[in-house]
Amino acid sequence: MLKVSKLMQLTLVVVVLSLLVVACGTAQPETATEAEPAPVEEEVVVETEEAPEEEAADPAACNIAPPDSPVTINLIGWPFDIMDYYTTEIEKCGEVENIDINAQMQDFAATKDTFRLAMSGGDESPFDIMHMADTGINEFGNAGWLLPLNDLIDKYRDEYNLDDISDAGWQGASIDGVIYGIPATANTMHLAYRSDLFEKYELEVPKTYDEVIEICQVLKDEPSIDLPFTQDMSAGWAWENEFLSFIRAHGGDYLNEDNTPAFNGPEGVAAASQMKAVVDACMGPAGLAVGYESAEININTGAQAMVHIWASNTASMFDPEQSDFVDVIKFAPAPAAVPGGPLVGSAWHDYYTIPATTPNDADLIFRIIMESLDHESMLGAAEKGIVTRTSIKKGLPNLPAASETIANGIGIYPPNPAITLAQAALWNHLPFVGTGELTPQEALDAAAEEYTAEAKAQGYLP
Repeated sequence: MLKVSKLMQLTLVVVVLSLLVVACGTAQPETATEAEPAPVEEEVVVETEEAPEEEAADPAACNIAPPDSPVTINLIGWPFDIMDYYTTEIEKCGEVENIDINAQMQDFAATKDTFRLAMSGGDESPFDIMHMADTGINEFGNAGWLLPLNDLIDKYRDEYNLDDISDAGWQGASIDGVIYGIPATANTMHLAYRSDLFEKYELEVPKTYDEVIEICQVLKDEPSIDLPFTQDMSAGWAWENEFLSFIRAHGGDYLNEDNTPAFNGPEGVAAASQMKAVVDACMGPAGLAVGYESAEININTGAQAMVHIWASNTASMFDPEQSDFVDVIKFAPAPAAVPGGPLVGSAWHDYYTIPATTPNDADLIFRIIMESLDHESMLGAAEKGIVTRTSIKKGLPNLPAASETIANGIGIYPPNPAITLAQAALWNHLPFVGTGELTPQEALDAAAEEYTAEAKAQGYLP
């Protein structure tokens, strides 16, 4: 029985073990359950302080960086409406840290005399910005007193869109390809007249100076005026300025190609004779004392009926606070000296220049000038005179008359340094034609003699 029992026990063990193996091999898989989502990390938003938006530059301000140390910029020039406006624009640069602007205004002749005196000694210039017209570019550029600006123009061409300034302006500022000035305004002399008086006497706007003289004969007895017409012959330089227009309009010029005088030839005599005829018929001794600034006042107050005046001196005629005749002052191109000939009006420009011996940084001075002559500034200046940026089309009511005079007038002086000597000689003698002390031929011959002596002394003539 024992053996059987042991056998049975062994058998039971084997069976149990087999059942366990089967149970383990046939285990059912766990029922799949939906997995719990992985925890999502919460996005951490880091709040950062936003940098303030850079403030846009005010186009009306002087947008240049302050220099490292204080500097005073001295400007010299002569006043009229549009250049007064530009002076104010330059003075805005005085609001920039470390910049002080000192503007000195004188009349045209005194400004040139002051600059000659300051520069003739060869010392450091007391001025940093010099207002200059075409005659000054010729005289002072040829003397070496003005800083060439070509490099600065190239440097800032894109920033200030300098290609927008007219080619005629750049040409007037240049001598043999060297640019000495930045063109600020174009200018010429044209007619301004009282249309109410023209209507009263049924007058046509004059197209020649013979017609001007005829109108003066009609208007000289008008009781409401003192003078029928003036053109500026109040000083030697003013006579010479008008004479240039008249001699060119008669087909002549100041000098021959060899620098000998041409102004005392037949064309010059015809020009001076016509100027004298205008004096006698329209102006008289009283009119000879009336400069262009006085004439501007006269036509605004009703003292005269007509004037040959700078386009730059007409803004007051549109201002009721300055003119009693805003509604009736009209404009016309300059008359011709002879029918079908060039108009008796030149093509001037006014410029800002930098003296060659300025003690201050020329780059800074140039940028100050350009801040006053940028597009925004010239938009405002167009309400005062003729601007030089071709993209600006607006202007005062006299713009058509001025533009036609410039286009069909006599041009301007050639860049010949000997011209300066001819001008000086003519200043000294032409006024005696107006007073009758010299005939046109006598005055011009005396001027030719003076010019020849000085031209030989300075090497322009053998």
